[in-house]
Amino acid sequence: MNSKFSKSLSAQEEAKKRIPGMCQLLSKRPDMFSQGVWPAYYSKASGSKVWDLDGNEYTDMSISGIGACVLGYNDPDVDGAVINAIKNGVASSLNCYEEIELAELFCEIHPWADMVRYARTGGESMTVAVRIARAATGRDKIAFCGYHGWHDWYLAANVGTDNALGEHLIPGLEPAGVPSQLSGTALPFGYNKPEELEKILAENKGEIAAIVMEPIRNIDPEPGFLEKVKQMAHEAGAVLVYDEISAGFRICVGGSHLKLGCEPDIAVFSKAIGNGYPIGVIMGRQSVMEAAQKTFISSTNWTERSGPTAALATIKKYRDNNVHEHLLSMGKAVQQGWEKAAENQGLKVHSGGIYPLSHFAFEMDEPLALKALFVQFMRDRGFLASNIYYPMFAHTEDDVERYLAATEECFGLIAEAIKAGKVHDLMEGKASGSGFKRIT
Repeated sequence: MNSKFSKSLSAQEEAKKRIPGMCQLLSKRPDMFSQGVWPAYYSKASGSKVWDLDGNEYTDMSISGIGACVLGYNDPDVDGAVINAIKNGVASSLNCYEEIELAELFCEIHPWADMVRYARTGGESMTVAVRIARAATGRDKIAFCGYHGWHDWYLAANVGTDNALGEHLIPGLEPAGVPSQLSGTALPFGYNKPEELEKILAENKGEIAAIVMEPIRNIDPEPGFLEKVKQMAHEAGAVLVYDEISAGFRICVGGSHLKLGCEPDIAVFSKAIGNGYPIGVIMGRQSVMEAAQKTFISSTNWTERSGPTAALATIKKYRDNNVHEHLLSMGKAVQQGWEKAAENQGLKVHSGGIYPLSHFAFEMDEPLALKALFVQFMRDRGFLASNIYYPMFAHTEDDVERYLAATEECFGLIAEAIKAGKVHDLMEGKASGSGFKRIT
């Protein structure tokens, strides 16, 4: 164990004994970076800086709270609003007025929408949307594209199949605990492949409650794709649901569908709208949303005040500062920097994703070992870094310049290690994980 990170690494061993899977989010598990290297736990965070349990300071150029902290950590405007709400009580026997203000704001930004419901996480918000769609249509089956969380309706795609979700971003999502009776109720189709959706609709005529998809993620929609899906949804009598949890408030003020020019029946938001505070928004047309009153959707903690308060403050600051323009600029600079650094050091690296959700991959032998070595080398230079970069408003041009300089240096060290056959000799931890697996 590297003594400089002893507390951080010891904490991970403690966590294994008490917390199944070590933590609450797959994307924050240390084995997704490099177990034995990634510090995993923080003592404090502010702006673009994070301090681990050993007091080591990092500039975070990685997942930025897995995309939730779009402004930056410990943002004074958002935290100030939440602190004021706490001082006035975050819960009571009455409801907070902030949820009406937030509903008005979302419907102002998205004029096609009429009504809003709330949750506190992205996955449960998607489940609410699916329940509303099923209640509105009286149907059971869901056609979907992309990743949409951990709930039964989604993991049902892997019940009785080899690995249907393996082609939808995360392989190995075992449906253990998901009722076998849900087999055949979640049917995946590929992005930019309307013919696959057409086949699903033909084989399940009159049975599809909703078509659920991310309007954009890693690649742009081909001309006419989103419009074709919308047409098919409405011809089939299904509800079109856009999952804006990842893309929303990244490329414009509001959902990415505003920029793409195609409106759904329901849109779901979380992550960036609360800058790290728990809040989820399910927004849609009145004709569909009213179905929420035909079914039971209710939770005590959906009524607390801090989530809506944080969302109001986050969106205000986002709009006032055109934050999406900064995210696009930072992400573009980093993607171009990765490619230039790789070319200069003779590595084969592919970068992609919309600029505010950037990623790269080593297109060489043992890519997960190379990723782990990159994580290790960058950590030793004061950066939390992986093969993913989610920009924050707190990131500066200087942060990006220093990060890319360190990246090129580390790519050079990796190239030397490959040439010398010493990649594994230099690794302090394990190769990065891919997908879901049991942590040991």
